[in-house]
Amino acid sequence: MAVLLPRTAALIFLTLFHAFQLGNSESFIGVNYGQVADNLPPPSATAQLLQSTSIEKVRLYGSDPAIIKALANTGIGIVIGAANGDIPGLASDPNFANNWINSNVLPFYPASKIILISVGNEVISSNDQNLMNQLLPAMQNVQNALNAASLGGKIKVSTVHTMAVLRQSEPPSSGSFHPNLGNVLKGLLEFNSATGSPFAINPYPYFAYQSDPRPETLAFCLFQPNAGRVDSNTGIKYMNMFDAQVDAVRSALNSMGFKNVEIVVAETGWPYKGDSNEVGPSLENAKAYNGNLIAHLRSMVGTPLMPGKSVDTYLFALYDEDLKPGPASERSFGLFKPDLTAAYNVGLSKSSQTPAAAKSPGPPGNPSGPLPKPNSAAWCVPKAGVSDSQLQANLDYACGHGIDCGPIQPGGACFEPNSIAAHAAYAMNLFYQTAGNDPLNCDFSSTATLSSNNPSYNSCTYPGGST
Repeated sequence: MAVLLPRTAALIFLTLFHAFQLGNSESFIGVNYGQVADNLPPPSATAQLLQSTSIEKVRLYGSDPAIIKALANTGIGIVIGAANGDIPGLASDPNFANNWINSNVLPFYPASKIILISVGNEVISSNDQNLMNQLLPAMQNVQNALNAASLGGKIKVSTVHTMAVLRQSEPPSSGSFHPNLGNVLKGLLEFNSATGSPFAINPYPYFAYQSDPRPETLAFCLFQPNAGRVDSNTGIKYMNMFDAQVDAVRSALNSMGFKNVEIVVAETGWPYKGDSNEVGPSLENAKAYNGNLIAHLRSMVGTPLMPGKSVDTYLFALYDEDLKPGPASERSFGLFKPDLTAAYNVGLSKSSQTPAAAKSPGPPGNPSGPLPKPNSAAWCVPKAGVSDSQLQANLDYACGHGIDCGPIQPGGACFEPNSIAAHAAYAMNLFYQTAGNDPLNCDFSSTATLSSNNPSYNSCTYPGGST
């Protein structure tokens, strides 16, 4: 066995450490696996596909035993669904709920890692008052059935809502639920709070853009450079629609007294094609939204109201569903094709998750001018006058490529001052240092430069060294 020199061993350890860290920090990335199609690959092939990606959770709309079995011993978390049509039976008959658990959970668990049961889908937005009134009793009976099987603390029970449950979402701090849904939602939220289950919601910036198709709205929805939108109540500047929508839900929950209830994004996505009269679908937009969302989640920056963590987010969808009715966009959300190839690359493949230390390409954007010149010291810092939107893009990019952004999260040595500029400066420098001090990695679309001035302060230390 070859003996490694200390520096070589240290570099290999650093690379492996970042790879381990990246590979174990993406439990927040999931995907929806719909089956309204006649051309899907077999579940076994899908299970292998998922294992080749950084997707760690799958949401099913039903409880197909073939899929649940195929995901056994993969470690992939599984959300299964009880159909809206099952809600009356689940609500009225505890034995119906017991039989449902006996048929759809017990034969597969724990080899198949079932983590959540969604009772119904978008029931509150169906305007079926009878079904809405039966939803909570159905969830309670499913919970009781799990308790009877000694699984009550291991598998959660919830339901999924659309953003239509909100009466107001702008600005985010004024987020509130429709008053006429108050009693129904209060009961559901008390259930979520008592059982520790999440409030699952489907935010779609895509639909927000359809209702406001201005160029600046598109950039805001796609996590692209934009002027941002200031919350007039808090002064917080939002740089993307996803954060604004999720924080509106957070505000609505808080206003009802449920600050302890966690949010899960059960669906979000962008179609890559649509009919000629549809606004927004395109391959470019879908790649930008999903790719930038994934980078944003990996950055662990969080949202302004929930900083330092990433909300569990299920991308819509794993495959196109060619039998879905409606406009062409409804059949064009798939991240993968039936032949298991990617519809477009958003960096989900494990083979593309090479840590920054081993990468040769530089940060976002091709250098548009001369590369920064190395000098006697090696700190990579933002240039003066760079916009917050560009700094946010740099921050998301750097933290999404394997570096440890813990110091700029709440409680970290570099969290204060809590500003985009300060956090981006730390992340950009760490990316540069980790990527081997290559000047190409201190470009950031010509918004960064090398400096001989050590930006460290107080207990916040910026790694640096001679070039």
